[in-house]
Amino acid sequence: MSNVVVIGGGVAGIQAAMDLANHGVHVYIVEREPSIGGHMAMLDKTFPTNDCSMCILSPKMAEVSRHKNITILTLAEVEKIAGTAGNFTVTVTKYPRYVNETDCTGCGECVEVCPVEVYNKFDAGLGVRKAIYKPHAQAVPNLVVRDAFHCIDCGLCYDECGKNAVLSVTEDKVQTLEIPAASVIIATGYTLFDARNKSQFGYLRYADVITSLEFERMINAGGPTKGELRRLSNGETPKSVVFVQCVGSRDAALKRNYCSCVCCMYAMKNAMLIKEHYPECEVSILYNDVRAYGKGYEEYFERAKNMGVSFIRTFTGEVQKSKDRLVLPIENTETGEFVNLEADLVVLSVGMSPEPDTVRLAESLGISMDESRFLTAEDAYSPAVSKAPGIFIAGTALAPKDIPDSVVSGGSAAAKAFLCVLERGE
Repeated sequence: MSNVVVIGGGVAGIQAAMDLANHGVHVYIVEREPSIGGHMAMLDKTFPTNDCSMCILSPKMAEVSRHKNITILTLAEVEKIAGTAGNFTVTVTKYPRYVNETDCTGCGECVEVCPVEVYNKFDAGLGVRKAIYKPHAQAVPNLVVRDAFHCIDCGLCYDECGKNAVLSVTEDKVQTLEIPAASVIIATGYTLFDARNKSQFGYLRYADVITSLEFERMINAGGPTKGELRRLSNGETPKSVVFVQCVGSRDAALKRNYCSCVCCMYAMKNAMLIKEHYPECEVSILYNDVRAYGKGYEEYFERAKNMGVSFIRTFTGEVQKSKDRLVLPIENTETGEFVNLEADLVVLSVGMSPEPDTVRLAESLGISMDESRFLTAEDAYSPAVSKAPGIFIAGTALAPKDIPDSVVSGGSAAAKAFLCVLERGE
């Protein structure tokens, strides 16, 4: 049976890979980060059930890692796809981990002795990591990675590792792999809108203005604050939190006219988590329109209101600082009332943006994109089918989606890719 290459190891890519592998197709997952899991691995809970995100994702990640028909290539990027449907050659650049992947057990003893601390991308910058590190406790593959750029080569990790698995910069090199494939699935996910582009909200100007992903890491028990909600300015527990919706979505001025689909719901989820842990905290959501469109979503909306979350229909003015609090001038468009709303913590619900690397890949393959630079399907009735025969689209590479829709999209792309393999007659 021919290979299929899945580009991206988020939940859509994992679902696509599992569906294909269970039908006897060998799958290569190409993931640029040290671990598969994507953005979902960074979340605390999922709506509308408030189930633990990693409780859902970790078993899938573990199953992928053990499957005989799946090869995971982390720290890897697709450079080029050549050929035609049924006969592609996918050129992959695999960057060095500086760790022997066969010998490393992921025990973390080398991490404990490392003296270097740097910005932690997985914690959205709220925490730090070492120069040799494991992205998170449930990382797959269960290996550490050595950051050669920040490493001071003190030698402590070499001495600590009983397996002698830590490699020097001369022992591990960039590799170029050429993988034959009958089909390719693009499941490269999304990037988040840069909140600095909405300067009126004061992101990075005021310490207590944070993004939704930073909040996710803060409220997560495995995050940098161990799940404790804190003001970054003084470390105190906030008495009032305000969520500002549509930051980088439905914004004609920025030519971002699309809805990011998930922001209303994850704001409700995070607001309810605050009310569960800190019942006395005042929580407000400033919204344009509430879009609770999925199964159980309207009931979730009602549940948030019943828990005491305040929903105010408004367009938010410039965030200002008054003593040690933040002030948001708003007009309630339902009552016509003008209010200066005070808050200890402001959370910006940032929208989804296309991955720049996805755009580069699409341009090289002749895959069309919409005006927002998300990939477009061949027709509306086959959303997984791109205009390049044999190449399919899954998850948020196509458009903003929530987790259930991304899983469905991954399965759809897998079905199309499997038909492509069958047409080759193998």
